[in-house]
This record gives sequence, structure tokens and C-alpha cells, in this order.
Amino acid sequence: MASRRRRRGHEEEHENHERWLVTYADMLTLLMVLFIVMFAMSSVDEKKYNALRSGLADGFGQQSSFMKGSDALLDGEGETVAEELVSDKSFQGLPADQKAQVVAAVQGQERVLQRAKYTEAETEVKRLEKIRARLESALAKHGLQDDVRTTIDDRGLVVSLVSKHVVFRADVAVLSPRGQLVVDTLAPVLRDVPDPLRIDGHTNQVDVHPKYYATDWDLSAARAVTVLRRMNEVGHIPQDRLSMSAFGHERPLEDPSRPGSQQVNKRVDIVVLSGIPSESRDLLDDVARSRSGTEGES
Repeated sequence: MASRRRRRGHEEEHENHERWLVTYADMLTLLMVLFIVMFAMSSVDEKKYNALRSGLADGFGQQSSFMKGSDALLDGEGETVAEELVSDKSFQGLPADQKAQVVAAVQGQERVLQRAKYTEAETEVKRLEKIRARLESALAKHGLQDDVRTTIDDRGLVVSLVSKHVVFRADVAVLSPRGQLVVDTLAPVLRDVPDPLRIDGHTNQVDVHPKYYATDWDLSAARAVTVLRRMNEVGHIPQDRLSMSAFGHERPLEDPSRPGSQQVNKRVDIVVLSGIPSESRDLLDDVARSRSGTEGES
């Protein structure tokens, strides 16, 4: 008899009469999520709906849920998704605590994606800097380092042939012997990198009609073709990696009013085109300047 009492008492210690609360709480959470999503679906703006469901998925920890939104919701310009949500009339109907949770989740996702873009741009800048170092080292061996200027912008690595000893005499599109040497020195390094190369031709801003060409556009195009052919025919860079553009006098490298700027603005740019997505590529210029400032302080 005593044994039965002990056994029954032992069993009663493990009995939990409030287990139903766990299931009930889970059901309420799921219902809340369901109604919020249904409320969001009443909006005709698909972008805002995607933002809402993505924020809810992150906010409630549903990492693999069907509610997970698309990254495309952050591709638009202007207001951030969180700002658009806050200003949306349908969103205003949500309780304050739910609105705060959704906005915080969306803002958190925006920060994560922006940081990912910056990290991708930073990695690309480091890669382009290595290519630039190799180009500068090759030029220095021939004493040609002062004939080229390199920059990193939203296109990629830009190698500008700016020296008056390198580029072209007035009105012509024939490389000087020194210019040929510069291109031939750059070519082996550029041949070893996988990126496409674009050759951009530029003229200066002197208001004089080209002697042998119809317009500045024609002259700048002829100069770009000259460098492109040299890189292909002598430097053996495959033609499927090469393209060209002509800008005439429309894109000066330096302010045309500055003394000596016209000699620099008459140039050919060899652009190592970055292949990262445009959202990250737009950050290359800022990242490069930031890294340059940091290195200058160290």
C-alpha cells in the first residue's frame, strides 16, 4: 500500500496542467502573423508587401519560411523601404508594437545588405589595388611611372595615359614611340587579369576644329582605336576582352581653366572594368578614397 502511494505521488509530481498554454500561445502568434500578412496583402503596392513579409519573417525568426521576401525590394531609389512602410496608409493600421517590430526588422535587413555591398566593394578595391601595383611596378622598371595616372572609380581601375610625351600630337591619332612603349609595358599585366578592358578616347577642350577629322568625337575615337589595336596586335590581349568609347572633350580629367590641364585632358583611358554588381560598384570610389586616406594617416 505504501509502495502504491509513493508511486502515485511520484507520478503526480510530473503532471503539468498548464501545457495547453504553450500550444495556445503558439497558435496566437501564428494567427497574428497570418492576419498581419493578410492585412499587408490588401495593399496594391507589391514592393511594400514584400518588404513587410520579409520584415516579419526576420522579426519572428522564420529564416527559411515562405514569408521570406526578395532582395529586389531594396533595389529601388529614393526612400528606404522602412521609410516607405512608415508613410504607407495600410501600414498605419497596425498596432504600434507590431509596426515598431516590422520597421526594426526591415531596417536591420537594409543595414545588413548595405554592409554586404560595402564589403564586396572593399574586396574589389583591394583586388584592383593589386593590379595597379603591378602596373606601376612594370612602368617603374622602364622609368615610365610619370606618364600614367591611375584611379579607382565606379567603373573599376582607370589607367590614364596623360603625358605629353606619350599620347598624341595635335590633331593626330598616332602614338609616339614613348606612348607605344607605355602601352607595350602595360599590356602583359593587363593580359593576365580576367576583366574586360575598355579604351576611352578623349580630346582637350581647346575650341579648335581638328585638322584631319570631322569632329572631336572622330578624333577621340581614332585615338582609342589606335591604343586598342596596339594592345591586341602587339600586346596579344584577346579582342573579345577589348572595347572602346569616344567622349570628345566632354569628360575632362582636370578643370579646363587650370594651367596645363589641356595637356592632361587630351588622353586615352584604359579601364579595367569591374564585374561586381552595380550597387556595390557604385561604392568603389568612396571605398578607394577611404582607403587612401587611411593609408596616408598610417
